Amino acid sequence: MKAALFGKRIDKTNIGRLILFVDNLKEYRHFEFCYHVSFYNLIKEFSQELPQGGLFSSWEDLPADVDIFLSLGGDGTFLESLTMVRQRQIPIAGINFGRLGFLTTACVEENNPWIEKLIKGDYAVEERTLLHLEKEGLAQEFYPYAMNEITIQRQNPSMLEIEIAIDGQPLPKYWSDGILVATATGSTAYSLSIGGPIVTPDSSVLIIAPISPHNLNVRPLVVPDTSSVEITFQGRHPHALLTVDNRSVDIDAGEKLTITKGKFPIKSISINNNFIAALNQKLLWGEDKRNIQ
Repeated sequence: MKAALFGKRIDKTNIGRLILFVDNLKEYRHFEFCYHVSFYNLIKEFSQELPQGGLFSSWEDLPADVDIFLSLGGDGTFLESLTMVRQRQIPIAGINFGRLGFLTTACVEENNPWIEKLIKGDYAVEERTLLHLEKEGLAQEFYPYAMNEITIQRQNPSMLEIEIAIDGQPLPKYWSDGILVATATGSTAYSLSIGGPIVTPDSSVLIIAPISPHNLNVRPLVVPDTSSVEITFQGRHPHALLTVDNRSVDIDAGEKLTITKGKFPIKSISINNNFIAALNQKLLWGEDKRNIQ
């Protein structure tokens, strides 16, 4: 079995845990590894020797025989892992060296029995829905898939006038700073911060939510993930910012976006993963002194 290791930036407070993780990997001498160049260089900064393996720099030179993809960092690193794996259906394991970590659920501690399970293939795989973006003139190198959300956001103080149609059925106009379309996985990301609903990751839905709406009578909307969502905008400023997870590009007023469920999912390795427990632990959901037994 071969694992690809991907990481971009590790906070100084987590260097000890990173070294511990690398030391744990060294115990599995018959397991093959390959390393993203930035991660490899990061480890070398701290004079750590890695198990022997090759290097890759993008999805184009990621070895064809990789069995699992290890994302070391926060949720942003996990989202960027999507651009490396793409449609190849390589399961991704998120190892948390970030902060909250809804996608990166495994933490490196002194005792890490999950590492042996990971190496031996003793894990469950969850399939997470992706969003697919269609827009005329989108640069070929811009990867049009998102795991969390796709948004349009204003670039100056003037609000946007946003028109949306779901399967051809128009909604009332949104007057707002922008609009967000999220997956169930993305319900605990940007969508949550703008008042969107919390949705369990296995739900087959999309969330449509305005960003800072000026209409007092609009609310986030949940639709089936089989829906086709078409979006256009107008405004005093001729441009807005289009984001696809943690990637962005300018968009002109009047351009049409079509957002649908991706033709393939992303496979996420489940390690110590319990969604309700994560809400309690990471978001202090329902924290109330009356609930203390």
